[in-house]
Amino acid sequence: MTATHSTRMLILGSGPAGLSAAIYGARAGLAPIVVQGMQPGGQLTITTDVENYPGFRDVIQGPWLMEQMQAQAEHVGAQMMYDQIVDIDLSERPFRLTGDSGTLYVADTLVICTGAQAKWLGVEGEEHLQGKGVSACATCDGFFYRGKKVVVIGGGNTAVEEALYLTNHSHDVTLIHRRDSLRAEKILQQRLHAHPHIKVLWNKAVDRFVGGGTPEGLVGVDLTDTVTGEKSHEPTDGGFVAIGHHPATELFTGKLPLDEGYIVVEKGTTRTAIPGVFAAGDVTDKIYRQAVTAAGMGCMAALDVEKFLAEADFEQLVEA
Repeated sequence: MTATHSTRMLILGSGPAGLSAAIYGARAGLAPIVVQGMQPGGQLTITTDVENYPGFRDVIQGPWLMEQMQAQAEHVGAQMMYDQIVDIDLSERPFRLTGDSGTLYVADTLVICTGAQAKWLGVEGEEHLQGKGVSACATCDGFFYRGKKVVVIGGGNTAVEEALYLTNHSHDVTLIHRRDSLRAEKILQQRLHAHPHIKVLWNKAVDRFVGGGTPEGLVGVDLTDTVTGEKSHEPTDGGFVAIGHHPATELFTGKLPLDEGYIVVEKGTTRTAIPGVFAAGDVTDKIYRQAVTAAGMGCMAALDVEKFLAEADFEQLVEA
């Protein structure tokens, strides 16, 4: 027999945004249910050293931080469901969502915190060396490469911005791009080319991230010239893949307005185009994509939910 769970506040995703929303929602007495999704804990569960989350003097581990957030959310009354949503009906309230397990979730409000994942190259050594020199976030990890040689792979705004940012820590930054021109905005290109500590390798594709040393870490990248086919090797201590992000919004295509795949929210809020549906964190944030900003948006979503439900309850009382 199919199980049914009814809640005033259903949260999809269990990263910093989802768990922060759960903490605030639970403390407001909304007894939220969190459907954790494919990657419980979100992107931080595959992040090793975290040094920029407020409140911790020393470096902490991403998985540990998410364990603590989940424990806090459960302690104040949030319920965790190890499930993945496969179908949604947002045509009317209460909203109805179906999990991969067959479980039906009936919710007065919905908070979407499904996040966004970095796009990877899919080449040899990339996954193995993640956290050991290979990263997809210069803002998160650039600090660990002070005074070291780093490369950035990509040709759009993200890649150029990450290369420029990394010059705050490194005097030897190389941008690797598979074409002979960049897609980034002209002003960013001007800053890049004018910077004395950045060089560009044109028409180069990364074939492999090369590990070495004890303990093992990234020591270089193997390249192929996309015009001549010539092979080469570029030594480096850090490799930053900057080819974009993919928001987890497939379920909402055709149901909510999207902008380049990201859920559109009303400026300054977490409200979407459907009353009672809210979005927070990287699923709606194409600019900052940080754990602390996602957590802040999760708080905003819970406060928006609380206000929405209070107004809806008052309207029902008046009508009665």
